[in-house]
Amino acid sequence: MLKKQFPLFLLISFLLLGQFGLIAQMAEKVTPVFENGQAQVVDAFADPENWIRHDLWVETEFDSDGDGKLDRVHVDVTRPKQTETEGLKLPVVYESSPYFAGVARLGEGTLWDVKHELGEAGKPRTHPEVQRIGERPIISNSQIQTWLPRGYIVVHSSSPGTGLSDGAPTVGGDNESLAPKAVIDWLCGRAKGYTERNGNEEVKAYWSTGKVGMTGTSYNGTLPLAAATTGVEGLEAIIPIAPNTSYYHYYRSNGLIRSPGGYLGEDIDVLYDFIHSGDESKRARNNKVVRDTEMKNGQDRITGDYNDFWAGRDYLNDMKPMKAALLMSHGFNDWNVMPEHSYRIYDKAREMGLPVQIYYHQNGHGGPPPIEMMNRWFTRYLFGIENGVENDPKAWIVRENDEREKPTSYKDYPNPDASDVTLFLTKGAPARGGLTHSKPNKQGKETLVDNYSFSGSALAEAEFTNHRLIYITPTLTEDVHISGIPKVSVKLASSKPAANLSVWLVSLPWTEGRRTKITDNIINRGWADPQNYRSITESEPLVPNKFYEVTFDLMPDDQIIPKGQQIGLMIFSSDREFTLWPEPGTELTIDLDATTITLPVVGGTDSFMQATTE
Repeated sequence: MLKKQFPLFLLISFLLLGQFGLIAQMAEKVTPVFENGQAQVVDAFADPENWIRHDLWVETEFDSDGDGKLDRVHVDVTRPKQTETEGLKLPVVYESSPYFAGVARLGEGTLWDVKHELGEAGKPRTHPEVQRIGERPIISNSQIQTWLPRGYIVVHSSSPGTGLSDGAPTVGGDNESLAPKAVIDWLCGRAKGYTERNGNEEVKAYWSTGKVGMTGTSYNGTLPLAAATTGVEGLEAIIPIAPNTSYYHYYRSNGLIRSPGGYLGEDIDVLYDFIHSGDESKRARNNKVVRDTEMKNGQDRITGDYNDFWAGRDYLNDMKPMKAALLMSHGFNDWNVMPEHSYRIYDKAREMGLPVQIYYHQNGHGGPPPIEMMNRWFTRYLFGIENGVENDPKAWIVRENDEREKPTSYKDYPNPDASDVTLFLTKGAPARGGLTHSKPNKQGKETLVDNYSFSGSALAEAEFTNHRLIYITPTLTEDVHISGIPKVSVKLASSKPAANLSVWLVSLPWTEGRRTKITDNIINRGWADPQNYRSITESEPLVPNKFYEVTFDLMPDDQIIPKGQQIGLMIFSSDREFTLWPEPGTELTIDLDATTITLPVVGGTDSFMQATTE
């Protein structure tokens, strides 16, 4: 039988159409776009209708709730549909948190009562319960609008013992580092994920390139650092914002029991209650083992000393394995998670030779770097685009009257042009003494009387009071730029075996009103327990009326004190906003001739002398 031949011209036409169709199909494939070293918003990624959203549970290496099974962490994923329809693989921006499923209400009696003598246990407090919120599959919507349109997949997870994650909250314990590590291992194909909390159907992260970046603010900024200290492969870059890097430094200060700003009476066990939103059937066991045993025995609200419990919750001690590039962000006037938290980690990462940058603004808690900075950081380390970010200036600081999106660049932090200027005291109590760069003749001793009833601001404003001692410079004739960590050395005697010691560095005259900026009055703060004059790990009762030298750092700072102001060193005892409230009446006597403050001043002694010469 003769076969009917297909016309040659039709065959050529079909082949050409197929080629053109293939070319058209290839042309329609969506990929990330980069300009000026930054990932750009791509319309095809930006439409929420084209997002795939699902959740799963990642199996960890630990069993922190004691049920005999490895804990599983609840994870959600938001990704462009092209990861399914076109086989597109993308890097991941990941945020983990204990807050996503809700927190407890801190009502009356849930915080520690601070009105008692030093060295005594406070009254028992009540324990609030968290009512869990949220619906599957969405754990959180944070980060999505910023990063998914730029070609990233966004992943969230709930910390152990919170939300639908197994385990117990430990507030800085090892499981809080190992949980995000497990998620990153899953994103890189090294750990198992399951469709259900107790199921066996596996989920693969076939859409992940294995390049992960983490970010978040406050506790959510702590967890990127926690994950990075495990050295997990695939975590390429982190951007912690106002992270708590040491729970001792959050709840204690140089041996002193000191609350974070705005949360008088908070301690680590309070935070445990605040976040414990996990499985109700596991809470009683978790409370007994973690809160009522480990925390009760370790947190030590009697002495405030640094011990093994606190050392195990200090990420500076765990940084050796860290490999991730670090962009740190913090506010110099954050009196909740204070700026020492970010600098101590930045300084160590810099010493280790890791890629680092630091961004500081002049406001309070929170505040991310400008999106351009974050975008360049993630573009370089997650997409591998050589944008030169590692050669950018290391420090970016928002000046006092500038917008947060417009930081000034510096070679590093502290400013390399800053050097220490030591200032001495001249007598003046109960009014105001002097602060001078030249050591005066013998000034003797002055005494203050503790009284928590007066706020620090009231004491700074007062012309006369015996509840504080204050020493001020001449009126500045030029701006003074402080950059670095001030240090105070106070020689004191107490009338009692224990006393609070508080120090504020202030800008005078004190100003009030709607237009007052956060930088107008308080320059810096610090607190210490004189019983820890030798070491923060060991305290000893003071011999009444015996003099001790107490030396400690204030907070990292970079601030320009404008001409026309005076810099004041205020020494007092109980700080109403931060410390315990012992019965008023303790006397602190200060040896003026052996007490100093050292300021890191840009331009050093010459610059300071020029600004304070009358």
